[in-house]
Amino acid sequence: MADKKAGAGDTVVIKKYANRRLYNTATSAYVTLEDLAKMVREGTDFVVFDAKTNDDLTRQILTQIIFEEESRGEALLPVQFLRQLIGFYGGQMQGVLPSYLEMSLDSFSRQQEQMRGQFSKAFGAAPGAGILDEAVKRNMALFTDAMKMWPGFNALTPGGPAAGAAAEPKAPSAADPLAEMRRQMDEMRNQLDKLSKGG
Repeated sequence: MADKKAGAGDTVVIKKYANRRLYNTATSAYVTLEDLAKMVREGTDFVVFDAKTNDDLTRQILTQIIFEEESRGEALLPVQFLRQLIGFYGGQMQGVLPSYLEMSLDSFSRQQEQMRGQFSKAFGAAPGAGILDEAVKRNMALFTDAMKMWPGFNALTPGGPAAGAAAEPKAPSAADPLAEMRRQMDEMRNQLDKLSKGG
């Protein structure tokens, strides 16, 4: 793949070399994971390729950025959430979970933007940190409640069914498991809508 210079709205190409150095082809400069984290926060889209094999390393680099942020005390992911996430690898719901998490985080982001807009209209400025913190806590509670509605998360949540115990199947639909998953996704969307409107 040829190097791509970044214009407005273009995806920046980052090349990773054998010495672990990352090279931004748009600025013709070496960058760090911290620089890439800043690009994410600024909304700059980028992809990372291995300079020799041209393999796409974007997922690994983004995961590495999260690891760096978590290890320097910027903990965002609760331990129980990480345990639950690991539990889904190799499971039946592994294919569905990414789109569900993406949908949930997208909904969360939209709510934050709406709230900032409402505060700006009401006060003519960004909201105070305390008020925003309360809203974030409320949204995280909504997200946690929504995750508990997902059958797989209940099995891994303290107070839910024991991990080793066989879960009682509720009206199994062996004929069409995909239809059952769609039904559950629709149910969760409705619950999320109700929770966000009620909150």
